[in-house]
Amino acid sequence: MKKMTFRHIVIPLLTLALICFLYFGPITRTPFENIIISIIIIIANYIEYKGKPFSALGFQRDKFNAKNLLVHAPLVAFGLFILYVFAIVPGIEMLTGVPIDYSSMNQLKGNLSVTIVWVLIVWATAAFGEEIIFRGYLMRQFVKFFGDSKISIVLNIVLVTGFFGLMHSQQGITGQLVTWIIGALIALIFYLRKYDLWFVIAVHGFFNTIALVCIYLGLA
Repeated sequence: MKKMTFRHIVIPLLTLALICFLYFGPITRTPFENIIISIIIIIANYIEYKGKPFSALGFQRDKFNAKNLLVHAPLVAFGLFILYVFAIVPGIEMLTGVPIDYSSMNQLKGNLSVTIVWVLIVWATAAFGEEIIFRGYLMRQFVKFFGDSKISIVLNIVLVTGFFGLMHSQQGITGQLVTWIIGALIALIFYLRKYDLWFVIAVHGFFNTIALVCIYLGLA
């Protein structure tokens, strides 16, 4: 682990405390909470890394290209979705005995205009927001403090994605566990891709888009 200054220790701890307050404190949660937290993270990184907040999160300029984002990422997202539908969800539902709760998205069924709005919102709040928070910031900070040995990476993925799953309580216990597993797979991709945040944002966004289209068509 590289030698860290006081700034590299205090700023992340204060940022983590603020994130926990916004998630678990008395303030009413909103759909745009992740965007607010993402902005806080970018500001915190700007201070910590002296004006270079985005590279510290994993926004790699050389990985930002059409082939990665419009070919490889959608294919990975589709593969994850197939695994989600035919293995992960049925397996977790069998384990818990509780079906995953999609009731909060019933309004999308057959409603094209609402579905389009939801797609735009989930790209902003889930694909960009959640990936900046959970992969770009929390995972990268974990590596900074505890290194990237195999044991550290396993703990990193389990703990950070456990937090990620907890944030999806509206889907019930089954939804939380399923989200934990999907989050862990995305986190593993993030690690294997050398912390390429652009790629996992695209994977997350396309995965959610496929799911929303299925709900719109009445397939879920």
